[in-house]
Amino acid sequence: MNPTITAFALSPDEGQGQARDMRVRWAFEEVDQPYDVRLVSFAEMKDPAHLALHPFGQIPTYEEDDLALFESGAIVFHIAERHPGLLPTDADARARAVGWMFAALNTIEPTILEAEAAEYLEGDKPWYVQRVPLIEARIRTRLGELSARLGDAEWLDGNFSAADLLMVTVLRRLEGSEILREHANLTAYVERATRRPAYQRAFATQLAVFEAASRAV
Repeated sequence: MNPTITAFALSPDEGQGQARDMRVRWAFEEVDQPYDVRLVSFAEMKDPAHLALHPFGQIPTYEEDDLALFESGAIVFHIAERHPGLLPTDADARARAVGWMFAALNTIEPTILEAEAAEYLEGDKPWYVQRVPLIEARIRTRLGELSARLGDAEWLDGNFSAADLLMVTVLRRLEGSEILREHANLTAYVERATRRPAYQRAFATQLAVFEAASRAV
């Protein structure tokens, strides 16, 4: 049986490929492995059955035989460990790739998500205008550090890996923003990754779900 992941029945990103199941879909496509998707509504995400899979009531989850996983980074890592193509075979290079996976989710993503959360949750508060420059400064610092490290390299460390997959999905949250465009190499890095056939297939499948749900509403 194919592994099964969960995804939004109607994604709030409106088909932009920002929901975190996109990371898992992309990983499966990169290693050429079939998978099934179970769509869940926001109400179903809080049901006991889903909470048994994901204690925080989010997506994606991963089920295969007796194994159940949550957290997109953990799921991508599991896929990368089980199938060749997303992690180097050399032990040291593999360790570096894993380190970059953590950096994408623990160092870069939180600063970007802080900006999104502030807009959604505090946009109508009097202090919001003062907070924005502070948050953007933290994002610029992190992107500057990442840009300096990437330099003119094609990928983070040697060949494309799960590290690049996660980093690009994080950076895509800034697509079209001036902050990302300040770094030509990061903009090119994202564009290079999203031209990969595996990414295009994953994006198309996620977009198709949103389009079908939209027509049904």
